Amino acid sequence: MMSRIARVTAFVAVAAAAGMSSATPADAVANGNPVPEGRYRFAVRLTMTDIPRPDGTKYDSSCSAALLSPWWIITAGHCFHDAGRNPVSGAVPYETTATVGRADLKHRTGHVVKVVSVQQAPDGDIAMAKLAQPVYDITPLRVGDKAPKVGDVLRITGWGKLAATDAEPATHLQTGQVKVSTVGPVTLGVQGYRPAADTSACEYDSGAPYFNGDGVLVAVESTGPSCPHAEEETTTRVDPLHDWVKGKLLT
Repeated sequence: MMSRIARVTAFVAVAAAAGMSSATPADAVANGNPVPEGRYRFAVRLTMTDIPRPDGTKYDSSCSAALLSPWWIITAGHCFHDAGRNPVSGAVPYETTATVGRADLKHRTGHVVKVVSVQQAPDGDIAMAKLAQPVYDITPLRVGDKAPKVGDVLRITGWGKLAATDAEPATHLQTGQVKVSTVGPVTLGVQGYRPAADTSACEYDSGAPYFNGDGVLVAVESTGPSCPHAEEETTTRVDPLHDWVKGKLLT
C-alpha cells in the first residue's frame, strides 16, 4: 500500500502557487473529472513547506482536506508529522497553508489561509487542523454519525496526482465516485465506480473527503495501491469519531 502524501520539489511548489500546469488528460483524483469552479467549495488543498527529514534536509509537499466549520478542516493524520514521520499534535510542525473554495489554482476565488494547529484523532488516520482566520462564506461538510454499508456510493474530491507517473499534483481539483467494498471498525474499503472502475485516489490525495449525496462526510483518504487502480483503497471512517470531531469544532 502506498501513502497518499509524497515529496514535491521546490519548482513544483512554486509552479503550483503560480497556477502553472503541464499538459494533463481531460478526464483526469486519477481517472476522475475536473471540478467546475464553484462546486464542492469545502474541498481544501494543503501546501506544506520545509518539512524536516532525519538527516536535517527539508522538502515541500501537499495533502487534501475538507472544511468542517469556519475554523476547522479535516485531513489525514499522517499529513502532520515530525522528522521521524510520527504524527504530531499541537502547533503545526511546518508552515502549512489551506486553499479553500478554489477549483483551479490559476483562479483567485476562495481563500488562502494559514493553518496554525493540529489535533490527531484518538483512533485512525485522521487529524483536525485549525485555521488562522475563519472562512464564513463556504458551506462545510457535515460529519457523519452512521456506519456506512457495503455498496454505498460516495464521492471523493482531491488535489492529488492524476497518475502515479506524474511528476506533480494536479492544479485543478478532481472528483469521482467510489463504492464501499468493506467496512471495518476504523477503516473503510472503497473501489472505483464512476467515471471508471479505476477511478481512484493518488499521491497528495491524503486527507481527501469521501462524502454522500447529502453532503455528509463518511471517510477520509488514507492509503492504497499505485494509481490509477481498480483495487481496494483504504480510508478512515469518521462516524466512530463523530463526538470527538464535534467537540473539536466547538473550540
